Amino acid sequence: MSPSVINSEPTFTVSPMKKSPNEKHNYGAIITGLDLNDIGDVDVGRLADAIWTHKVVVVKGQKDLAPAKQWELITRFDPDAPKVHSHGDIKSFNTKGGLLSKDREVVGIPGAENVRLIGKGFQGEDHYGIENKTITKPLSHDWHYKELPQEEFDAGNTRFQRWHIDAPLYARDPAWFTTLRCVKRPTEPEVNIRWDDGSGLSMKAEPGLTAFISNVQAYEMMTGDERKMADHSWVEYAPHPVCENLPAYVLDMDANIYRDQYMWIGDCKGNSNGLGLVSQGKEKRLEDLGDFDPKDVKTYPMVWVNPVTGERAFQVHGICARRLFIRSSPTEEPRVIEDVAEIRALLKTIQERVLKPEYILIPSLEEGDIVMWANYQVFHTAIDYPDSYGPRTMHQANIASSAPPIGPNPIPSAA
Repeated sequence: MSPSVINSEPTFTVSPMKKSPNEKHNYGAIITGLDLNDIGDVDVGRLADAIWTHKVVVVKGQKDLAPAKQWELITRFDPDAPKVHSHGDIKSFNTKGGLLSKDREVVGIPGAENVRLIGKGFQGEDHYGIENKTITKPLSHDWHYKELPQEEFDAGNTRFQRWHIDAPLYARDPAWFTTLRCVKRPTEPEVNIRWDDGSGLSMKAEPGLTAFISNVQAYEMMTGDERKMADHSWVEYAPHPVCENLPAYVLDMDANIYRDQYMWIGDCKGNSNGLGLVSQGKEKRLEDLGDFDPKDVKTYPMVWVNPVTGERAFQVHGICARRLFIRSSPTEEPRVIEDVAEIRALLKTIQERVLKPEYILIPSLEEGDIVMWANYQVFHTAIDYPDSYGPRTMHQANIASSAPPIGPNPIPSAA
């Protein structure tokens, strides 16, 4: 279902998410009156428009959604996309995933293997044909450079795991949308999410949810000169075709993280607020990444334009950015930044402005709700919680898109 100009009113109801006077995020919607087991083509298009428009939507009342129908919906959003989950197929992941798949098997729902079982704890005696499965995982903040002591985590203190988009950033293009259906999760007690970066910032949330920040708001917070630069600049991402030595923490508990995406940074550690990496010089050399096809190395604009609303998002996945090409006009010769510490410092200045409690959206999910988000506009992250709170069961699916993101200005063909 190609992105289109917003059409007539949908048959279902779209309502903005309620927020407190202190909250400054300006996106998110609740959708009611929709049965995803039986949705026509017109409403598929209108639902896609709603996701592009509101960035994050929660579709209520999908407790009986068949996993096959969740996958079918993903393919109907983008019928020209390859018909496989962005992880790739289950067999290749679990046989070639190296350390990652050794420590954490990725499980597809029988009969709908492109819908992935995501969660923690005991999943039940028979979960759609998956019998007596217990999902174990390292703490989702284990990859942070500064450790969170176990006793503090057990007391309900946690962090944002890693802010990211669902994108392979090599060979395939980012998913337009990700869908995550809540089958089961604990609802209390709340966790205390700490930045642990010297800012003193923290916020409370229900356990087992996903957090979002809007990179449209991040773009709006930029100065005029910064926006001019971003509108004309682009990013080259690192090649990373294999993953035999990836650490297990790379696959978070609720997001679509790709086994091929992080070999280049497999020995690196992240910041305590979940945004970006600590620069330790541990990135792998290109010659150590194995064979890769230069044609599959991805180069994307810094700013991605929403195909429905025209909004601009500062959408740079900094942890995998290897080179920046900086310019402020179509005729200017770009300045190339290859020092990853300089790259991360530049991005940090811009991206951390929106990383404040008042701009973070953590939508609550009841059992049967399905949250959908536009990967071209937001970052998201898992938020871990102590095992003692209880099990969590989610069904996640997305698909690499049929077309790459478009910026406000074309990237030169020689780039």
